[in-house]
Amino acid sequence: MFEGSRGPDLTDIPSAVAKPKRKSSPQLIWLIPIVAALIGGWLAIKTILDKGPTVTITFKTAEGLEAGKTKVKYKNVDIGEVRTIVLSEDHSQIIVTVEFEKQAENFLVEDTRLWVVRPRAGGGQISGLGTLFSGAYIGLDIGHSSTKKQEFTGLEIPPIVTGDEPGRQFILRSDDLGSVDVGTALFFRHTQVGRVVAHELDRDGKGVTVKFFVDAPYDQYVTANTRFWDAGGIDMTMDASGVKVNTQSVISILIGGVAFEAPPGSGALPEADPDTVFHMFPSRAAALKQPDRETVVFTMYFGDSLRGLTVGAPVELNGVEIGEVKNIMTGFDIQSGQFRFPVDVALFPGRLRAMVRGGGMTDPTPAEQKARIDKYVGEGLRAQLKTGSLLTGQMYIALDMFPKAAPAKIDWTKSPPEFPTHPGMMGELQATLMNIAGKLEKMPIEQISGDLRVALQSLNRTLVGAEQTVKRMDKEIAPSAKSALDDARRMLNTANQALASDAPLQQDLRTSLRELSRAAESLRELTDLLERQPESLIRGKKESKR
Repeated sequence: MFEGSRGPDLTDIPSAVAKPKRKSSPQLIWLIPIVAALIGGWLAIKTILDKGPTVTITFKTAEGLEAGKTKVKYKNVDIGEVRTIVLSEDHSQIIVTVEFEKQAENFLVEDTRLWVVRPRAGGGQISGLGTLFSGAYIGLDIGHSSTKKQEFTGLEIPPIVTGDEPGRQFILRSDDLGSVDVGTALFFRHTQVGRVVAHELDRDGKGVTVKFFVDAPYDQYVTANTRFWDAGGIDMTMDASGVKVNTQSVISILIGGVAFEAPPGSGALPEADPDTVFHMFPSRAAALKQPDRETVVFTMYFGDSLRGLTVGAPVELNGVEIGEVKNIMTGFDIQSGQFRFPVDVALFPGRLRAMVRGGGMTDPTPAEQKARIDKYVGEGLRAQLKTGSLLTGQMYIALDMFPKAAPAKIDWTKSPPEFPTHPGMMGELQATLMNIAGKLEKMPIEQISGDLRVALQSLNRTLVGAEQTVKRMDKEIAPSAKSALDDARRMLNTANQALASDAPLQQDLRTSLRELSRAAESLRELTDLLERQPESLIRGKKESKR
């Protein structure tokens, strides 16, 4: 078995052969968790990608808001939902966290406006009635900015005009707000064409600024020459022309309104640019009044009472308005020691020249204008107070010619120059009454009264004598007259009896008439016989032959 001292032969030992590891097949049970993990990851990623922005909105109150239920809507489409509602740190406001959908990401820019839609009544409008059943929601108006924003301050009042409405916005300036409020209607020729969207007091406190929106296509009627006025309530004017009433509509009477119109003869003008500033006049008459570029100011002193004369009263020449009263003041004349009441009047010569048919009057130089006025004053042109309306008692100043007026001249060195006046109708009536009173004072009233007393006494004696004569006639003449009347009555009765049909006189008269008729017939026969036989007067009547 062993050979010598050598060891065992290793070559005879068989070598081990490594068997390759058998591959195990995957288990299907692990496929489901893997797929679920993939789906969950995809959904998580999709949720993150589809998740919209989250913003905060600050309101003064949470009335109508409820976390998890209140929606955010744009054009009545849900684009978000309120998640949380908390108080601010100072407890003065509430902070609402809203989660928007992905599609609303571009809506949240700097000038975007948000507000709570709930039932409201104001400015002549009622809105949000649908929320009585569906509940309040947050409305949104998309801004035009490109800057993103995540913190907003909500509006307490819904905007009157949203950004997608066609039209343009303009600005009004006025001394006071009048009857204008947010939502007040805007009228053009009694048609509602827009509304007031905002107003605020100026920083200096001397006026207000009103923003209003004019709907398209009516915004084309707003030009650089358009005039605006406060059309709220009833515009009642009582002046020298009488009583005038102007209104736009029943709504404007109740809640106010603003109207606009272009002055007559303005012509076609281009449309005004957005945010153009206009002035709001207190009335239509003031708004459409044509500005007068040429003005001549005079001071007038009247001896009549100025009661009924107001600032703005017209100055007329033969019924044509050529000026107006600018100021009524009080002055004291040191030399005479009396009060005087100067009335400053502005005359507009351009109005008179503009009304001349054919344009015969040209614009004179200042010297020519003064010379022309001096000429008219020298011929008797005077100012006179007149009553324009017996109903209102308002007065106006009339320029008229008084050829018999005392001579007067205008002192052009004074500022303003004094225009001569003439007593008014009441002054003339008063002067006439004073003249009559003076003449009455000069009459011999005592002598006239004595003569009148004597005449009255003589008349009294005459009346007494007449009364006595009437009494005597009643005693003496009345019985004789009564007897005569009785005799006449008896005579008439006798005549009536004699003329009766059955009276003897009537029968005798009829018999006499018959005999007279027979006599007349015999006379007619005799006449006929004499005509035939005239000799019968001598020979007699011939006997008829048989």
